[in-house]
Amino acid sequence: MTAPGRRSSTFTRLLRHGFTDPSAAERLLVSPELTGVRDDPVLLEALGATADPDLALLGLVRLLEAQPTPAARRELLGTLIAAKPLRDRLLGVLGASEALGDHLARHPHDWRALVTYEPRDLHPGVEEFERGLAEADDPVSLRVAYRRCLLSIAARDVCATIDVAQTAAELADLATATLRAALAIARTAAPEDAAACRLAVIAMGKCGGHELNYVSDVDVIFVAEPVEGADEQQAIRAATRLASHMMRICSQSTVEGTIWPVDANLRPEGRNGPLVRTLVSHLAYYQRWAKTWEFQALLKARPVAGDAELGAEYVDTLAPLVWKAAERENFVHDVQKMRRRVVENIPAGEVERELKLGPGGLRDVEFAVQLLQLVHGRADTSLRGGSTLGALRALADGGYVGRADAEQLDQAYRFLRSMEHRIQLYRLRRTHLLPEAEVDLRRLGRSLGLRTEPVDGLLREWKRHAAAVRRLHEKLFYRPLLDAVAQLAPGETRLSAGAARERLVALGYADPAAALRHLEALASGVSRKAAIQRTLLPVMLGWFADSADPDAGLLNFRRVSDALGKTPWYLRLLRDEGAAAENLARVLSAGRLAPDLLMRAPEAVALLGDGDGSGGGLRLRGRAQLEQEILAAVRRADGAQQAVTAARGVRRRELFRTAAADIVGTNGTHAPAPGDEVDHGRLVDLVGGAVSDLTAATLAGTLRAVVREKYGDTLPTRFAIIGMGRFGGHELGYGSDADVLFVHEPWEGADEQEAARAANTVVGEMRRLLQIPSTDPPLLIDADLRPEGKSGPLVRTLKSYGAYYRRWSLGWESQALLRAEHVAGDEDLGRRFVELVDPLRYPEGGLGDDAVREIRRLKARMESERLPRGADPTLHAKLGRGGLSDVEWTVQLLQLQYGAGEPGLRTTRTRAALAAARAAGLVTDEEAATLDEAWVLATRVRNAVMLVRGRAGDTFPSDPRELGAVGRYLGYGPGHVGDMLDDYRRVTRRARAVVEARFYGMQDGPAPR
Repeated sequence: MTAPGRRSSTFTRLLRHGFTDPSAAERLLVSPELTGVRDDPVLLEALGATADPDLALLGLVRLLEAQPTPAARRELLGTLIAAKPLRDRLLGVLGASEALGDHLARHPHDWRALVTYEPRDLHPGVEEFERGLAEADDPVSLRVAYRRCLLSIAARDVCATIDVAQTAAELADLATATLRAALAIARTAAPEDAAACRLAVIAMGKCGGHELNYVSDVDVIFVAEPVEGADEQQAIRAATRLASHMMRICSQSTVEGTIWPVDANLRPEGRNGPLVRTLVSHLAYYQRWAKTWEFQALLKARPVAGDAELGAEYVDTLAPLVWKAAERENFVHDVQKMRRRVVENIPAGEVERELKLGPGGLRDVEFAVQLLQLVHGRADTSLRGGSTLGALRALADGGYVGRADAEQLDQAYRFLRSMEHRIQLYRLRRTHLLPEAEVDLRRLGRSLGLRTEPVDGLLREWKRHAAAVRRLHEKLFYRPLLDAVAQLAPGETRLSAGAARERLVALGYADPAAALRHLEALASGVSRKAAIQRTLLPVMLGWFADSADPDAGLLNFRRVSDALGKTPWYLRLLRDEGAAAENLARVLSAGRLAPDLLMRAPEAVALLGDGDGSGGGLRLRGRAQLEQEILAAVRRADGAQQAVTAARGVRRRELFRTAAADIVGTNGTHAPAPGDEVDHGRLVDLVGGAVSDLTAATLAGTLRAVVREKYGDTLPTRFAIIGMGRFGGHELGYGSDADVLFVHEPWEGADEQEAARAANTVVGEMRRLLQIPSTDPPLLIDADLRPEGKSGPLVRTLKSYGAYYRRWSLGWESQALLRAEHVAGDEDLGRRFVELVDPLRYPEGGLGDDAVREIRRLKARMESERLPRGADPTLHAKLGRGGLSDVEWTVQLLQLQYGAGEPGLRTTRTRAALAAARAAGLVTDEEAATLDEAWVLATRVRNAVMLVRGRAGDTFPSDPRELGAVGRYLGYGPGHVGDMLDDYRRVTRRARAVVEARFYGMQDGPAPR
């Protein structure tokens, strides 16, 4: 009797052997079933070696209780103690699988399946499993026989007699035998159907690839043909009945549970398509309609049941199509997009526990390997295997993947699959989630051999392998491209030039030979620079490939690297600051404008870094900051030309910052996460405001430089610059001219003619200096909106403007003045000019009927005369249907009519005026939203065209690559430019309907509320 407060020696021994509930274990050990062996050290030692000693002991007691006679119980105990192979296998299974323990309790004789230990039992194949299932003639007996066979696989698995790859292959062989048995039962139940058709079952997915899990859907495709002389339609109906019955036999739940679901959704058209097709029908579908992922799925296709000849014919017929899949447009993008979509669909609370689908999971390895198989398997038949690990070995042997990378992935994949197997084995449930309970983690860790720290050790190993997969799966595709042009270590196999070109073409490179030359120039050699480039380039190539023009991205990267490669900070920035490399790749492959601006001063690459992680380098600067920097540079300069050169240099750098922020905000590290709502209007306002502020600051600096050089500190006249058009509206695009008016007012006592000459001299010198050819983009000043247009004086006094507007002003000039805003020069004079024109642009009482008709007539005339010949009016962003002109003229008409009485309409900004019109009830919420959407979209199109082509344009490009790049900027993936054009037409068509109603008078007056 143990004294109170003291633990028994048995309790202590149980703790030492890994039991977590020694008290419950003590009670089980004293049960009658264990009489004679409860103190046997061999038994305790064997229980302690299992994944869960408590579970193993409970399972053993239940199995002993279930024995039909005392003799049977003695036989089991005697064999258990005497035969180590049985002891290890039986207790190993009982300690790892509650579900198989339940099976043994229901079928107490099945433990004998673990007794034999002959060499031929170690690696059974399909034939051995078919013998094990031979007596099953109904769904219930098939389940019992299946579990008996599964018991033997699990026993060899937990005892490490077979590794994870062999386990997966045996599970696939057992599935094959089970499908054959189920089909035999279905055929016996419907002999007429069986006689009418030839039916073949094609395994797909993990079963087809010979790498099945313990519990997984078994993916299949059915193909059938009529027997000779039979009607095809009747044969297909018969085959469909057989296939459906076979699926039910495996999938339906019975008193013995279920085996696994048979899933035929990988068939043509998925669940919407017929369950069974003829071979001709399959071929027609894959030739005409199949998507890239469907060819990827066919990599695993393997005939497993039914008519073997037909199954082989199916695989042979479709194989050529599989190996042509990499020639499809956007092939790599489609595969990678499919992978991203899988990750995005994981519930947020499960991402960190997903072994299969999460980042760094099994699917990352499988997708990467399959991608390489499809690209290189066309020419190299050794890569056409179905299993992931077998294909990975072949890829490494062929030099398509680095040996070290392949070894790391192999180890990670084996560990992750082992985790998945043991998690599923416990209750024979389909799951890929790491358990959260400590008891489950402990069992899992011990089952994988982590006995000292099973929980912490398991989590550590999992994170290590997942991190390796995350790091390697992207670069797996790109790294060998560098090895193809670099010096390799002894024993390494390089990717052949042909295979490298193959891979580059699959990535979308139009000139793979040039791309290889760039890679060689960047990555060859033994210098530290080349070593860093070899680290950077694999992932950079992926980002380039994600653009519409990978060739341009790689070429621009080489140009920037050649210019900056010797500076100590450049490669360090790309290597150490996570955002910098990706942002640079996105910017360099997005079009011509940003790379051209960057190449004029490559040190601006520094703006792309994330510094403290806030992305500050791409944070757009305000007018005050810009003007302060430019005026400081002007003060330091020696002469006006040097001062304006400095100002233009700031402008060029800030244009690059704005373009880069725009690109990165659309498709880079600052882009919205998938599924987040995107506010395109905000980005349009940011770009328009930034370019307008930059233009104003540049003009202010240029004005200061010219005045200082020509007149010292004091000009003989007050001088102000008034922004007009998009400049005054804070809506300038990258390629916009600066529309302005110049106004001056002589100082008291100054000679008016001298003042006028000085003002004209300043304007002429400003225009000249801002257009001097240099590495910086010119800033064109357009003063054509001045009174009398090009025929009128370039500069007027405030009094002259007043006199002109009182006597001669036309309606279009009042409309143009809606955008007038002081941007540089004398602030008081600018304010007084605005006060002068306010009565013209916001007339008391609004516009008369004649004035409204005149505005409408001018707009109609502009539509008919100014649209370029041959331009598609449905796709012209400025003058086309529902474009910028339509929206702006509609808003401006409302401002002219109602601005005097509605303060909110007194703004130079289109979107702000439209919002005020909606708030005032002048347009409905729906109309305002429709016009705003069209205006924002048309503005984005113009910005995109400038970013892509490097020159301004109002229509979509005709060149396919440029059109694709515009599509990427607007958020459309490869192959979706047609959708982009359709969406643009739809949005602008709706906007035009509002314009017809609100501008052209089909619905006059305030909007109905």
